[in-house]
Amino acid sequence: MNALIKSATILDSKSDFHNQTLDILIEKGIIINISKRIKNPNNYKEIQLDNLHISQGWFDSSVCFGEPGFEERETIINGLKTAAKSGYTSVALNANTNPVLDTNSDISFVKTMAQNNAVSLYPIGALTKNSQGKDLAELFDMTNAGAVAFADYKNPISNPNLMKIALQYASSFNGLVCSFPQENNIAGNGVMNENITSTTIGLKGIPALAEELHIARDVFILEYTEGKLHIPTISTAKSIELIREAKKKKLDLSCSVAIHNLVFSDEVLTGFDSNFKVSPPLRTKEDIEALINGVKDGTIDMVTSDHNPLDIEHKKLEFDFALNGTIGLESAFGALNTILPTKTTVKILTKGKERFGIKNTSVNVGSKADLTLFNPDTIYKFSQTDISSKSKNAIFKGHTLKGKAYGIIANNKIIL
Repeated sequence: MNALIKSATILDSKSDFHNQTLDILIEKGIIINISKRIKNPNNYKEIQLDNLHISQGWFDSSVCFGEPGFEERETIINGLKTAAKSGYTSVALNANTNPVLDTNSDISFVKTMAQNNAVSLYPIGALTKNSQGKDLAELFDMTNAGAVAFADYKNPISNPNLMKIALQYASSFNGLVCSFPQENNIAGNGVMNENITSTTIGLKGIPALAEELHIARDVFILEYTEGKLHIPTISTAKSIELIREAKKKKLDLSCSVAIHNLVFSDEVLTGFDSNFKVSPPLRTKEDIEALINGVKDGTIDMVTSDHNPLDIEHKKLEFDFALNGTIGLESAFGALNTILPTKTTVKILTKGKERFGIKNTSVNVGSKADLTLFNPDTIYKFSQTDISSKSKNAIFKGHTLKGKAYGIIANNKIIL
């Protein structure tokens, strides 16, 4: 793949050309020149777009594609196409499939399905067999097949001894264990945040305590085992305090937050729109403020779209019965760029790769072209036409966003 990118503003703090507007010449997938005006004697494909900005390729640490088993929700091929159009060059795939990705052959299958794609797919293997929280899955074998971490997607590990054993075992090969933070005995049958809003509209609430108690437990176990832990999609102010204190002890700990938990509070649920039913639930405005501050000061290591396509039969139901989840790849950049400065947004979207053992590539001469192309100033109302996913359960539908991805250049391919 050969291309000449014209007049692109480079946003990459690790690049020698950070904050400069330059041309970029790519030959056979490698950046061979970056300078003011590059001629095109070989008649390469020229890319010249309005207000073009370029950064390292973005990474999402939590996406679901359905396949195998739930292809009616999404397929791997269309999911990767959606990721590319949304500006992501690499994604970590959750194991919530049918069958659950809990063996060497399961990991090999999804890796094979994603071969020769512009977007790199990194599978997260199930932590326990069939994600049932009883027995550890084949962690080491899945690592050999290409799994980058282990998680039972949205299923907390209720048995503390199992979490202890998982962290101890995985540390023998530097494996990353993920623990969804919810104490189900406290969450019960709750469907939204426990707060004045849940009381007002008559829906069962999930106390913030359910998340915070689970995080406190996992931090104690992590300190005991000296393992490697990632806590996905935290949602409360107290959770940030707990993680901040744990990091002061130099524990090998990271965490993420879902973009929608940075934008929407539980007050939006007064309309009973099931697109707003997510896990963890939308919390309070005070929690949102604390989460945003946690992103800014680095306590929160990465922000994810937590992309989870669901078919209409499981989403367009009474609020109590609808499944948790929203798609988010298509709206991720615009939503995050609306609440944070562009440079901060780009920094966050390019973080997290190293935690999952993925190499990061800067925008420099001699580097492999792993680039996201975007316009940070486009203001638009997110609508059905912006959705590339097979499922349409979009939490940001109808909301005004700022910034849109043009596409990516990665793995010797151009997707625009």
